[in-house]
Amino acid sequence: MLQYKRINNLVGWLVFAVATLVYILTLEPTASFWDAGEFIACSYKLLVPHPPGAPFYLLLGRIFSLFAFGDVTQVAWWVNMLSALSSSFTVLFLFWTITILARKLLVQDNATEPAMGQTIAIMGSAAVGALAFTFSDSFWFSAVEAEVYALSAFFTAFVVWAMLRWEISADKPTADKWLILIAYMVGLSIGVHLLNLVALPALAFIFFFRLKKYSTKGAIITMLVSAVVLGIILVGVIPGLPSIAGKFEVIFVNSFGLPFGSGVIFFVALFIALIVWAIKFSTRKGNRVLHTALVCFVYILIGYSSYLIIPIRSGYDPTIDENDPENIVSFVSYLKREQYGDRPLLIGPQFNAEPVDQEIGADQYIKGPENYIKVDPKVEPVYNSADKVLLPRLYSNAPGHLQQYQKWTDVRQGQKPSFGANMEFLFKYQMGHMFWRYFGWNFVGREGDIQNSGVLWPWEGNDGLPERIAESKARNNFLMLPLALGILGLIFQIRRKERDAFIIGLLFIFTGLAIVVYLNQPPIEPRERDYTFSGAFYAFSIWIGLGVLAIADFLRKMMKADVAAGALATLIGLAIPGVMAAQGWDDHDRSDRYHSVDSAKNLLSSVAPNAILFTNGDNDTFPLWYAQEVEGFRTDVRVAVLSYMNTDWYIDQMKRQAYESEPFPMSLENANYRQGINDYLPYMERPEVAAGIDLKQYIELVKANHEALQIGDRSGKTYLSFPTKNFFLNVDKQAVIANNAVAKGYQDSIVSRMTWTINQGGLEKKHLAILDLIANNNWKRPVYFSTTADNSDFVGLDNYLQLEGLAYRVVPVKSANKENMGYIAKDIMYDNMMNKFSWRNMDREDIFYDENYLRFPANARDKYYQLAVEYLKDDDMATAKKVLMHSLAQLPDKSIPYDYYMPPYVVPLYQMGEQKKAQEIVDVMFKRSDQALAYYFNQEALFDSEIRINLFILQQLMQVSKQIGMNEKAAQIEQTFMRYYSQMGN
Repeated sequence: MLQYKRINNLVGWLVFAVATLVYILTLEPTASFWDAGEFIACSYKLLVPHPPGAPFYLLLGRIFSLFAFGDVTQVAWWVNMLSALSSSFTVLFLFWTITILARKLLVQDNATEPAMGQTIAIMGSAAVGALAFTFSDSFWFSAVEAEVYALSAFFTAFVVWAMLRWEISADKPTADKWLILIAYMVGLSIGVHLLNLVALPALAFIFFFRLKKYSTKGAIITMLVSAVVLGIILVGVIPGLPSIAGKFEVIFVNSFGLPFGSGVIFFVALFIALIVWAIKFSTRKGNRVLHTALVCFVYILIGYSSYLIIPIRSGYDPTIDENDPENIVSFVSYLKREQYGDRPLLIGPQFNAEPVDQEIGADQYIKGPENYIKVDPKVEPVYNSADKVLLPRLYSNAPGHLQQYQKWTDVRQGQKPSFGANMEFLFKYQMGHMFWRYFGWNFVGREGDIQNSGVLWPWEGNDGLPERIAESKARNNFLMLPLALGILGLIFQIRRKERDAFIIGLLFIFTGLAIVVYLNQPPIEPRERDYTFSGAFYAFSIWIGLGVLAIADFLRKMMKADVAAGALATLIGLAIPGVMAAQGWDDHDRSDRYHSVDSAKNLLSSVAPNAILFTNGDNDTFPLWYAQEVEGFRTDVRVAVLSYMNTDWYIDQMKRQAYESEPFPMSLENANYRQGINDYLPYMERPEVAAGIDLKQYIELVKANHEALQIGDRSGKTYLSFPTKNFFLNVDKQAVIANNAVAKGYQDSIVSRMTWTINQGGLEKKHLAILDLIANNNWKRPVYFSTTADNSDFVGLDNYLQLEGLAYRVVPVKSANKENMGYIAKDIMYDNMMNKFSWRNMDREDIFYDENYLRFPANARDKYYQLAVEYLKDDDMATAKKVLMHSLAQLPDKSIPYDYYMPPYVVPLYQMGEQKKAQEIVDVMFKRSDQALAYYFNQEALFDSEIRINLFILQQLMQVSKQIGMNEKAAQIEQTFMRYYSQMGN
């Protein structure tokens, strides 16, 4: 008979194989949306991603990318494979964690070999718990894309397992090796994500209970010590040590006149000397606890040393070099994630608190040519103590957030929120909506993929649901079985091993609810954040596994047969991950999805050679980075992220060569836009230039820091302003024609002077950089804005835009088109959209496309329509029809449901002889919007955007129905629209 240890290993690796196979079969073949494109690109070339960097992840990603053996189209798959294997190893260590805990419930000591019936029950419980986590919604999502959360989960699973192994061998002389291994893995995990660290308090109680000296005082001390250790790592080690090194560096360079790096070298040497002395001291004194703690600290630092890759690689000025952390000063800012700001945690002001003063923070420095230059210190607002509250949850004063707060709690403008209102928001939104809802997704069921989708309970059917929800592949009903089994396992563990249940409970709380309190999330998020809580879902999966033991125990009493009871309990338990797999497969299978990268290539294909392309946010940019850095697609295009253009380091990068892309043709120097300089130029009208100012002249005045633009504040500090909202720029027509800056057919319309108005209260640094580029480019480089960019970033040039696909080109031709922005270069746009665009598998209805994937074809549908209308204006019905039919073929309703850009298709389709298709669009969209509004009005607080969209669709359908003579249908739609519209605000 196989020994227990061999069976444990064999079944564990079998479960690992199942998880690995599942994740490989459902793996995304390329870069998905959000951060994946950035991480793949930065792994492939060891570039510098957004703070805090995840350097250890990048190193492993680089190793995995080598398995593509030069095939750049396979790099993404292999980096995604890192997440898949990290996830399956997480499942493996979860399996072994459950077997340790389950064995303790059935067998009195580690020396006793479990009986066969007990072994079967233990293996069954571990397999069920591990497989339930394998198929859990949030974990599966992270397992098949290039994100840090899968690898972070692996570290959590490993350190929990290792701590339980330490507990087993704690009496042995070599037991401390497990603590040192845990310390090293914790250090490595810092280079992936900090989520792993919150498991430390739970691990501390494994240590506490192993001492067998139980007391309330001891438990409190254990909690405090674990909190101190966590604080030392989070504050003292991660940003603390580099911060101290930064202070040494500034003193050595600025005060002592020594070369750059001397202060850091001195600090490192001093710190190493102190560590060596401390370890020798502990050895000399024979203090095992101190010695082990110091060695563990050293191993944390060894693991943490992966962060050295960030300043090293940044020093080579790579093409992606976020925050430029090449010196210790910028590196500290990078580690602290200062660009993201902070949120009040325990005590702080609420959203309507008014600052009464401001507090000057510590000196801030940037690296200059010869020393470190002091820049404006960080200024923090000061509030009256009466305006500070405990656990401020209603803190955000961002526009529109008050309205969102009011959906969850009774709070009014001008009224100070009570402590009860803050707690209501904490429990209803932050815990209820942003944690327990996600918990329900994983162990009860998920309603759909629309933002804010709720939990799907077993008794909820599909009657009366909108088609978008009822037929969504993301509508997964687990019949509450995982939840029920997990609760059963929790109760069983509490009754048999209360202390172990307490430890797992702590793990659940610290990786779940404690993170909720720490994050203090605002009332609006750009996407769902369930991936943040995978540690809590991991902990609950342990209880799901132990639930099998509870069933086996019940069956054993009924059947009087241990082996049969264990086997039957295992079979019953395995049905639960089976249900989860069956329900979740179709929406987690990404094996044939390509549009995240195709959308990037389509955008890049919309611009002329050597272009400068301004993009918007993450999904507008990161796939483009992947396409350029990994696949080498259109590296002549300079992608400029508008939000980053407000920083000096990013503008500096734009002024460097990048592959075939020349530096930005800008005249402003670093001294004109460095941190604290011209961050914001307020509008201050000067009558002498109210009629308008030459853009080139204005840029020269800014460059000279001219007194004509200077204004002062109460502290006596001067700022530059912009003195008029009216600008003009003389146009060199010969340069325009020579550089093919204007489409054929519009060259006679080139203006000799561009005039425009910037209707804003101030210019941000990015706007200043764009204006400088426009002023000094002289039409040599094509300048584009993505069509998804915010119109406010067009700096008033809306009438000087030429649409060429998914991007607007800035041109010296003024458009009088009031319906759409700029004018359409239809021949260029036709070639781009009909011949260059790729829509791989977008016509397959068996592939699941979530909201992020649906936004991009929606935008493209609008552009296909605009192109078709342009041909209709020239009476070219054949080409217009070809464009619209191409759009319908590439983006059919069966796979990409009709969106709010589709109603305008109705009239031209009807005119083209496609009356049946036009009527189908009206009928289908009317039915869907009617169903959607009936459903969403019952949950108005969560789906107000969906309500507005569907009301807008009904308005459009009403108009187009009248235009094509469907008057009866138009009246029906109007009646329906008015019925729902009257409910608005009620």
